[in-house]
This record gives sequence, structure tokens and C-alpha cells, in this order.
Amino acid sequence: MDAVAGAWDRPVRSVAVRPELRERLGDLSARAVSGLLFVLLSINLVRDFAQTRRVTGLLLLMSEALVVVLVVFRRPAQQVDRSTTARLVTAVSMLGPPLLRAGAEPALLADMITAFVSCLGLALVITAKLTLGRSFGLVPANRGVVVSGPYEFMRHPIYAGYVISHAAFLAAHPTLRNVTLVVVGDVALVFRALLEERTLLGDERYRSYCERVAWHVLPGVF
Repeated sequence: MDAVAGAWDRPVRSVAVRPELRERLGDLSARAVSGLLFVLLSINLVRDFAQTRRVTGLLLLMSEALVVVLVVFRRPAQQVDRSTTARLVTAVSMLGPPLLRAGAEPALLADMITAFVSCLGLALVITAKLTLGRSFGLVPANRGVVVSGPYEFMRHPIYAGYVISHAAFLAAHPTLRNVTLVVVGDVALVFRALLEERTLLGDERYRSYCERVAWHVLPGVF
């Protein structure tokens, strides 16, 4: 009995979770949440298209679908920003778009116009992502420096395409909810871009690239 009692009196050792395991679990959780939100966004936008035949929402859906596909096939990073700030900014910028919702409110512009603008944004996103290939990622990291294609004109063409697509969707569905999500999400997107640059500046090739390409997201604006 004394031996048993002594065993109960011993302090319980906590099982330490290895950093790489914790990193993997966090990554899987983020993908699961993003996937669920993407499904909910898909249901809403497909239903809206069936009722109104407005295609602007479907174009946004295509852009968001590319994120899911490329994240699965991304290459391992050489250097990752694992700071709390980077994680928070990434989460906010990612969760904003899937929470957008189409509704019955009158649009600010005709669907033909918002669809055209959205197509421009989507074309930029697709071109930039195909150029980036497996170097695409979520949190700020160095997965290789890409300087060709649209990257010859701006450092973050994917984000530029997002901003254009979000603006088009907002013009098609101008609710307070959507305005709030777009403003907060895209501001976080800009900070995410700056954090990525801070991580990449450790690469001499990227520093040389920044000397040639000054614009971060939108040429002539920022």
C-alpha cells in the first residue's frame, strides 16, 4: 500500500510537445478552419449565382480555391517567421475573404463591370501563382525567390490581385459586414506582405530584387 501511495504522491510529468509537432498540428488546424470557411463561402456564392446569375462571386470563389490547392503542394520553407504577430496577421488576412457573403442588396455597379474587374484581379492572381509555383505559402517565409512574370513589376502581385478582386466583390455586395471584412482583411494583407519582405531580406538575391522593384502591392500606389 505504501508503494502505491508513494506512486500517487509523485508529481506527474507533463509530456513535452516537440516544436515541429506543434508546428504541424497548428498548420493542420489552420487548413481545417480555412477549408470549412471555404465550403461555407462556396455554398453561399453558388446559391447566389443560382438565384441572380451574378458571376462576380464565382470569380472570387475561384481565386480562393487556388489558395487551397497551392498550399497543399507548397515546398518546405528555408526560413519561417514564427512570431505571434506573423501568425495573427496571416490568420486575419486569410479568414476575411471566406467570411464574405453575397446578399440581395443593390450593387454599386453593374455585374458586367464588377465581373470584368474581378476577372482582371483573378488573372493577376493566377498568373502570379503559376509563376510562384510551389514557392507559395501562408505565413511569412523564404521558399525561394521568384523575380519573373508579374514579379518584375511588383513584389506581391498575388496580393494585388486579391485587393482588386475584393474591391469588385465589395462593389457587387456593399454590406457593412463585407466592408468591414475587406478593410480589416486587406490591411492585414499589406502587413503580411511587409513581414514577408522582412523575412526575405536575409536573402542577398531578394535584396538585389528590391533595388529593382520598388512597389510592394499596387504599382503607383504602394
